[in-house]
Amino acid sequence: MEDSSFDLDLELSSLPKEKWLGDDYLFQLGGFWHLPQAIQGVNRVINQFQPLPSDIILASFPKTGTTWLKALLYSIVNRSSKHRLTTENPHSLIPVLEYKTYGTTHASSTANPPCHINDSRRILSTHIPYQLLAKTLGSSECRVVYVTRNPKDTLVSTWHFVNKWKKAKEEGWPFEVAVEKFCHGLIPCGPYYDHVMGYRKLCLDRPKYAHFLTYEGLKNDPKTHVKKLAEFLGCPFQGEDAEAQVQDLVNGCSFEVLSNHEVNMAGGFPSRIAFIPSNSFFRKGVVGDYKEHMSAEVVQKIDALTKEKFHSFGFIYGV
Repeated sequence: MEDSSFDLDLELSSLPKEKWLGDDYLFQLGGFWHLPQAIQGVNRVINQFQPLPSDIILASFPKTGTTWLKALLYSIVNRSSKHRLTTENPHSLIPVLEYKTYGTTHASSTANPPCHINDSRRILSTHIPYQLLAKTLGSSECRVVYVTRNPKDTLVSTWHFVNKWKKAKEEGWPFEVAVEKFCHGLIPCGPYYDHVMGYRKLCLDRPKYAHFLTYEGLKNDPKTHVKKLAEFLGCPFQGEDAEAQVQDLVNGCSFEVLSNHEVNMAGGFPSRIAFIPSNSFFRKGVVGDYKEHMSAEVVQKIDALTKEKFHSFGFIYGV
């Protein structure tokens, strides 16, 4: 597909930009902020990607449970080969459209990227906001799964994540700076609140094709959510041992199991973004970690913003 509001070969100099990490900039495209490494890929996805009706798209804001959902979705859809998670990183099994599939160094010349050999359906992921993909996903029969996470935990996880990058290790990214950037939406794929509300609207408008879940709900009752995901994707668990199948899958995709696979403990991850190590995708995997880092003043500040951005529009979440 083509959208006349975007050019296939964007010049970064033509886009609004803001400093966010040391001397590094984020660039604004379609009202959202992106890393310079992502811009061309995001633009290509918007213009070229045409999902198949059988596709599964995992959409998320960064640091909201993407890695875990990738493992779960892959295992649900490819049950006979879920063992691959022991030797392959979830991000290798489910490529990020704007980086691996349509990114600058892995640019695709086709609207239909291939899936892994022996996989029954394509599962692809993206951090691109729905507002930029409305023409692509709004009428497609593909299945979209969106996961979100409490904004305070999302912020803390983002702060830890970024501080593992080479640039941050050299200069540091103070927590108080991260708070300000987050609240102003000036982080990769931000603003966070607009990102969440875009996909929430899609899921409310098209429940047959889009499924919304929270990281907290998944942590609280993974078995129930795994069964709901399987039904939503058209591959429910069946047979007398259905409950055992679900439990086995949940166990195999637990944080404790995944984080201890050698492939996920490695220091490099060239298949996605070269400056982000694989082990940075596994830290704690808990709910409420923000309590260890945020003062009461910061909590109050973010909660007030959450009430404005979420609660005032009927989404009672995040406080």
